[in-house]
Amino acid sequence: MESISAFEIIKVGIGPSSSHTMGPWKAANMFLAELHKQTRLTELSRIIVYLYGSLAKTGHGHGTDVAVLMGLLGEDFTQIDTNTIPEKVEQIKRDKSLFVDKTRHLPFDYNTDIVFEYKIALPYHANGMLFKAILTTGETIEQKYYSLGGGFVATENENSITQNAIVTPYPCHQAHAITENCAKLGLRVSDLIYLNEQAWRKKEAIDAQAMLIWSEIKDCIYRGINKEGELPGGLHVKRRAAELNKKLLNGRAYHSAEEWMAILRNETQDFTKVNKWITCFALAVNEENASFGRIITAPTNGAAGVIPAVLMYAYCFLKFNDDQIIRFIITAGEIGTLFKKNATISAAMGGCQAEIGVSSAMAAAALTEAQGSTPEQVLMAAEIAMEHHLGLTCDPIGGLVQIPCIERNSMGAIKAITASNISLESDPKAAKVSLDAVIKSMWDTARDMNTKYKETSEGGLAAAIPVNIAEC
Repeated sequence: MESISAFEIIKVGIGPSSSHTMGPWKAANMFLAELHKQTRLTELSRIIVYLYGSLAKTGHGHGTDVAVLMGLLGEDFTQIDTNTIPEKVEQIKRDKSLFVDKTRHLPFDYNTDIVFEYKIALPYHANGMLFKAILTTGETIEQKYYSLGGGFVATENENSITQNAIVTPYPCHQAHAITENCAKLGLRVSDLIYLNEQAWRKKEAIDAQAMLIWSEIKDCIYRGINKEGELPGGLHVKRRAAELNKKLLNGRAYHSAEEWMAILRNETQDFTKVNKWITCFALAVNEENASFGRIITAPTNGAAGVIPAVLMYAYCFLKFNDDQIIRFIITAGEIGTLFKKNATISAAMGGCQAEIGVSSAMAAAALTEAQGSTPEQVLMAAEIAMEHHLGLTCDPIGGLVQIPCIERNSMGAIKAITASNISLESDPKAAKVSLDAVIKSMWDTARDMNTKYKETSEGGLAAAIPVNIAEC
């Protein structure tokens, strides 16, 4: 089993979906790279993209079509000015032309050259897609890709994990390996992670990457609490974070993110008000996510608000310092790898338990570790959080990452904090359920779950409140 860096689980992303936006975007980039490798890019006459399974059924709402277009343009989702995306898409549709990889103009009809195969699913994974290049010689080059959740992409022969495969000094592929290694070495969980992460980068680079993520989290929340209006997509969902922020500040002014956070750090520790702030943080991130904003994927975009909400809570109300922030981030990422390797972080494979459930477990463990607890308490916190998300379905109305996704991030954040508090006041020796056991249970549940509850918008709330997906 390949080791996975914590920073492959927690990374800079773009909304609204890691599996339906980032994955297809990356797949389009990979297809262009393959054409470059074969030196056939100059012979292109047409590109057709076929979307299958969940990518077809909720692709419009998740922006899969937009992601494919941006990827074929050769754009980088970690760098693009997200405000320019709508105009780029409209220009492609209007001109019926695609400037492939910023080097070659091709005829491209949005209505015919992106094909949504609603009734066909590829056997390898629920998020399948096929890129087909037609050359001036009449030849065709085809490649299937699969979006595995969290921005990970695979073909049937290789995936983005094995391309970066590294053997760490103390492999932790199951939760019990973490406690065993910590006991053997006399280390905290985050100290063990530091040792393993240095297989990819030096300690200074680990700290720098974690602080970059913290900076992106602060920026994302700050953007979210200062934007009003409706979210895109046709459901007419109103942004709520900005209004809630104003109510909670009660007239207090700020001119920067740092000033805003300084106000919060001086707040009284009133339970109801703190609870509302946590909700505000989560709403802010996921409202940004729902509108193609830049967010931190952790471990997915649909669950992107949980870890930022818990970390901002810890910074503002528990007065976390930089060292605690770094330990929080790397611990959260490491716990996420356990679910990635032993179950799934794809809602199309496991329902929302694979997204909100995993992110809540990550945040619970991270919050517990950063407060100096034992390795056993850290894993206990993750187990408690995941245990109370088991069976959670993915049923987005209209295929949009809005209802119930945005509010679910607030719930996941609160559950994470509660799970951490329980573990901090408990003796893990008395626990009846291990984290490894709950991960197995989650994967068993995922495989038993009816397909209509796995990001298809054909069951649950999506069926109870039907919306024309094509209009969204």
